[in-house]
Amino acid sequence: MTAPSPQPGVELAINALSRRFGARWVLIEISAEVKAGEAVMLVGANGSGKTTFLRCLATALKPHSGEVLFDGQHLWQQRYALRRQIAFVSHQTRLYEDLSALDNLRFWAKLVNFDGDLLQVLERVGLSRARKDALRTYSAGMKRRLAMSLLLLKRPRLVLLDEPFGALDPAGRELIGSMLVDLKLQGTTVLVATHLPQQAAQYCDRQLRLEAGRLVESSLCGVAI
Repeated sequence: MTAPSPQPGVELAINALSRRFGARWVLIEISAEVKAGEAVMLVGANGSGKTTFLRCLATALKPHSGEVLFDGQHLWQQRYALRRQIAFVSHQTRLYEDLSALDNLRFWAKLVNFDGDLLQVLERVGLSRARKDALRTYSAGMKRRLAMSLLLLKRPRLVLLDEPFGALDPAGRELIGSMLVDLKLQGTTVLVATHLPQQAAQYCDRQLRLEAGRLVESSLCGVAI
């Protein structure tokens, strides 16, 4: 079934999105709309489907049924072109343990044609002093900071964050919060999967709650609708 055209201002239109692993359905007919420039947090227990949902939106997984329109375009059909406008930062960082933080950024900067100051990027996430250290010597929180710095190498229209506040101390969480504020000021659409809703709610407009692969609630932050 073809989804109806999204309303004006809608960046993501998700219609009956479903995904299974083997015989087990992990996402079951999820339908939702996300407006351009909106920040939405995904909440739910472990195994509720948050990460799988983000991976489908990032085109890292193909849904078994349903469809997603991104700015009116079929996300999966146009995935190779649309991936350039999407940034996905997960708890499984795509970074190289034997390289320094600076060399990791140099590698990714070449991929996205970033010609800005990488030292400023590292300064923004508090890693300039450790820029020459191999990533294998980093703490989990430092690796999370470096993963988030990849967002500064391009200007995506859609940012997908999987547990961005995890493994971070209070200063690190404040840093991620300030980056979310910057993304919103740029008009970026953001989806944040989190186990820390009180933290994320400070920066998000709305929440979607998943239970056992189903969307069971759509709420303004603090107000059920």
